[in-house]
Parts: sequence; structure tokens; C-alpha cells
Amino acid sequence: MNLHNKTYHRYFISGALLALVVFTGCNKTFLDVPPQGQQPSQQFWKSDADAAKAVNAMYANLHEWKNIAFAPIAVESMGSDDAEKGSSPSDATFMNKFHNFTATSTEGQIADFWAGQYQNINFANQVLDNVPGITMDDNLKNRYLAEAKFIRAYSYFRLVRAFGDVPLRLTVPKSAAEYNVPRTPKAQVWAAIEKDLTDAAAVLPQSYGAADVGRATKGAALGMLAKVSMYQKKWQAVFDLTTQVMGMGYSLFPDFEKLFRTQNKNSSESVFEIQCKLILGNKAASNSQYSQVQGVRGSVGGGWGFNVPTPDLVAEFEPGDTRKAGTIIFRGETTAEGDVIPPTGDNPMYNKKSYVPFSQYVSGYNEGADQDFMVLRFADILLMNAEASNELGKPAQALLSLNKVRARARGGNPAVLPDVITTDQGALRNAIWHERRVELAMEFDRFFDVIRQGRAATVFGPRGFVAGKNEVMPIPQNEIDLSAGVLTQNPGY
Repeated sequence: MNLHNKTYHRYFISGALLALVVFTGCNKTFLDVPPQGQQPSQQFWKSDADAAKAVNAMYANLHEWKNIAFAPIAVESMGSDDAEKGSSPSDATFMNKFHNFTATSTEGQIADFWAGQYQNINFANQVLDNVPGITMDDNLKNRYLAEAKFIRAYSYFRLVRAFGDVPLRLTVPKSAAEYNVPRTPKAQVWAAIEKDLTDAAAVLPQSYGAADVGRATKGAALGMLAKVSMYQKKWQAVFDLTTQVMGMGYSLFPDFEKLFRTQNKNSSESVFEIQCKLILGNKAASNSQYSQVQGVRGSVGGGWGFNVPTPDLVAEFEPGDTRKAGTIIFRGETTAEGDVIPPTGDNPMYNKKSYVPFSQYVSGYNEGADQDFMVLRFADILLMNAEASNELGKPAQALLSLNKVRARARGGNPAVLPDVITTDQGALRNAIWHERRVELAMEFDRFFDVIRQGRAATVFGPRGFVAGKNEVMPIPQNEIDLSAGVLTQNPGY
């Protein structure tokens, strides 16, 4: 069997919730999952408390290694012109294969990325299959189901843009024969994602109380649906959905650099972010390595120094753009938080968006374990609205949304970053694409943005990108082998 086949089987224990041994926490919130033994399956799925444990564990798994550390860096970041391997030249050299488009189906990070997403899907499917049978408050039950649909849709979004056709599994397998299923055409996967997000948006609240901050909201479901629609060039849907989200009370956080600091988690700009937390006395819950693997190498912080900005990205920022300092830590600088970055070392720069001030590190815990993983923020909503408006022949609205993003990047200096004023569709399209790059740099979108824009062969070609092949990753060879050939490989691999 293969998981979706193999991986799905690995993380499914007939009727039991393996997720109960995954811990996370955020100071007496829904993410607090206390250490406990695995609950026997015959005793589970009985009460509203069981439903809460299942949903909370689903969220907890989102900051697991395969979801926000090495595998996503390899699959979602290394192919872009914004990032390269970093660290020391001899460390994890396999990452270079993703940057040079020579990664093959046997690369472990591809298998990990695949497994991580199907693990999320399995957790969501367990909730969706079992919570309906629990006697509990109907409103809470429906919300839990909507949250699971959002998480499932998010994981399938990551899968389909990385691999194209992927096995679509919307229920937990009931027999061994149901594990080994073929790849589903990507159009059907997109449709399933859209249905999950539409269903979720109809139920989820716009906001939560303090104990539940970080859960999926109506805005998150609508915003993710807009992004899904953008990848399919459904511009009217993108425009309508982003317009709706723009009326829901989100706003740009005033200071771009401080937006990404831990004290400003879940700010007015956050539409959805994966919650991470360092909990003293609970190392299992403090397991996020998102910041650690990208942290400044050779510093007191002890980061690993992977996924570093490229000189090409540095050159893309216009003079006076505050986002440059908010995106890149340069060797030899002193950060706004007072950390002195060594003037010598393996890498000339590092990812500022994953940075956690060294004073927040606690010995014995992962460096930067507090840093959340930003999935979707309001600036992205505005830029999607600008792009959709331009494609629909609405330049005035496109300029309005685009220039809101640029206005913050000026940092209060009216002499820099003037408003874009062109109404020519082609020129405005290029301006919006530029803005997406500098605004969302190092946030795991650039590679896929360039592909959906149809420019990958031009932008990435000098590094070995092959049109008709490298738009997607290879299907993991171990999954093909375990499926006895039910899974087929992508062209060119």
C-alpha cells in the first residue's frame, strides 16, 4: 500500500487518534495539549472532549518538521530566485538540487513533504468521519468540521501546486483495499479544495475569543479560496472573494519589520498563521523548528542558516523600501532588537522574517520555537485583489489596492516608493508581480507565483528549469514502489 497509501497508513491507527501524542500549546488556549498516553481507540470518539482533542491535535501537527521546516524549504522555496541553500557549503548539499532543478524522485525531502501533507489530511479526515457521530453542541460540532475542512483544503492546495495530480482522499480508509488509490486529475483536486473552503467559510466565525485565537476563520477560508482561484486564473472569483475579505476588518500592520516578531503574532494583518510556542517544561510541545533551521549561523543564537536570500532578491527592492531591512538580515548588522550579527561567516545574509531575537532563546529548547509560520496575510489579499482587478479591466481598483501595500513600505517617507500610476494592463501587471515579490519574499510563494504567471522558463531557465517538467515535483519513488505501480510518475522524471 502507499500512503497516501503508505504515508496515510503510517499515520492512521484504525479508529484511534495518533495525533493525541502530538503536543503543542499557547498559554491556556486551544493549542494546550497536555502530555498523556495514547487513548485506546475503543474509548475514543465518544464525547465533545474527544472531539476537541482531535481538532486540537490536528492544529498541533501543522508545526511538525515536515510541514514547516526542511521539506517545505526544499519543495516550496529552493526553486525560486529569492532563496538559496545557505548554511555551510558542505551541509545538506541535497538542497542545491532543488535550486538547480536536478532533484529526483528519490530525494528524501520530497517524500517528507508528501508525507507531511497527507498526515494533515488524515488528521482532518478522522475528524470529519468521526465527530458527526458524537452527541455534542451542534454549533460547536459544525465549527469543528469546518476547521477540519479548512486544514484539509490547505494541505491539498500545497500538494496540488507542488505535484499536479495527487490522490484525493476525503475519508479514512475502512479496509486495506482502500489505501492504494491512483492520482486524481488536478482539476478534480482543485474542485474538492474549493468545496471544502466554501463549506468552511459558510460556518466559521470571523473571529474568536482569546483562548481560540489561531483557529481557522471565515476570512481565512475566503482568503485561501481566493488564492486557490488565482492559481486557476478565475479572476472574477478572486476579485469577489478578496473584496469580501477586505470588508472584514483586517488591516496592514503599521511596521513591516515588527509584523514578523513574536510579540505581534495574530495581528490585524494575520489572516491565518500556524501557531508555534515555547512552553517551559514541555519540550514536546515546543517543537517548531521553522526559525531554528533558518536562523543566523555562527551567532549566539545558534541557527542553522538555511534558506537564505539571494543577491537577485536584494536587487529587486527599490531605494528606500523598508521591506528590504524587514526581509533580510545582513552579516555585520545590529538588528533593531539589539542582536549583533557576526561580520564573518558562511552566509552574507539570512531570512529576517523567521528571525527571533536571541534574548528569547531558552537553553535546551529549539531556537526560535515561538515563531509562527505565516500562511496568509492581508497584504497578500490586497495584492490578489489588485491582480484580479487588473485582469478584469479595473485599473483604478487595482491601483488602489496595490498602492496601499506600497504606502506602508515607504515607512512614512513620502520621497520614496511613489504610487504606481500606470493604467496600461501589461505595465500594471508587471508592477503587481514586482510588488508580490518584494512584499512576500521568503514566504514560500515566489516559486509558484512565477510558474502560474507563465514566466518560469525565462526566470528560472538559467538555473536549469525545463519547461514541461519542472513546473511540478516528481512523485516520491518510494510511494510509486509501494503502490505497485498504481501511482504514476510526472513527465520527465
